[in-house]
Amino acid sequence: MLISFDKVWKSYGQGEATVHALAGVDLAIRSGEFVAIMGPSGSGKSTAMNIIGCLDTPTAGTYSFMGIDAGRLDRNRRAMLRNLYVGFVFQGYNLLPRTTAVENVELPLIYRGAAARERHDLAMKALAEVGLVGREHHTPAELSGGQQQRVAIARAIVTRPTLLVADEPTGNLDTARTHEIMELLTRLNTELGLTIAMVTHEADVAAYAERTIRFLDGHVASDAVNLEVV
Repeated sequence: MLISFDKVWKSYGQGEATVHALAGVDLAIRSGEFVAIMGPSGSGKSTAMNIIGCLDTPTAGTYSFMGIDAGRLDRNRRAMLRNLYVGFVFQGYNLLPRTTAVENVELPLIYRGAAARERHDLAMKALAEVGLVGREHHTPAELSGGQQQRVAIARAIVTRPTLLVADEPTGNLDTARTHEIMELLTRLNTELGLTIAMVTHEADVAAYAERTIRFLDGHVASDAVNLEVV
C-alpha cells in the first residue's frame, strides 16, 4: 500500500480549546490509483492532504508512505521524502512570473543538483508530455490559465514522482480548460502509473478519479469507487 492512515488524529490547541481536524482516520491508497478527496470547509480534507504530502504530521496514529512511518520523521527527512517522491500542483499555478516555461519546469531539478543539459532535456520532455510543444520559451504572462497549469503539472512530474498531490487543480479554470486538465491528469495516471490524490469541491471533477473519499467533521464519511469514471 502506497499511502496508509491508521487511526490518524490531528489536533490543534489545548484543553477545552482543542480542535480535532482529524479524528481517528483510517484510509489507504494503492500505488497507481487516482483518488479524489472532497468535503466542506473544515471537514479535514486539507489537513489530510497536508499529511499525505508530507507537509505535516499526525498528532496521534500512524501515517505510512511507501512503507515508511512518515509521521515520525523530522522536518528535514520529510522534506527529503517530498523532494524525491512527491509532486505538487496548486490552484494558483505558483509559477515564477519572469521565468520561461522551461525554466520553471527545471526548478525541481536545480534543487536536485542536475546538470544544465540534463535539466533542459528533462524539462523539454515534460512540457511535451503535457502538450506544450512550441510554448517552452513563453513566460506565464504569455500563456493562458490552462497553459500555465500545464506548466505547473510538467514541473510536478519532471522528477518522475511516485505521488502527485493536486489541490483544486482546476479551481481557476473555465469548463473547457477544466476538461482538458482533467483529461491530462487521467492520461498521466494511466501512462506513467502516477498515483494522484486530488482535492476538489466539484463533483464533475471528482468523477474523473477512480475513487472519491469524502470527509466530514474530521472523519471519512464515505469512500466509494466511482462507477462512471469520465
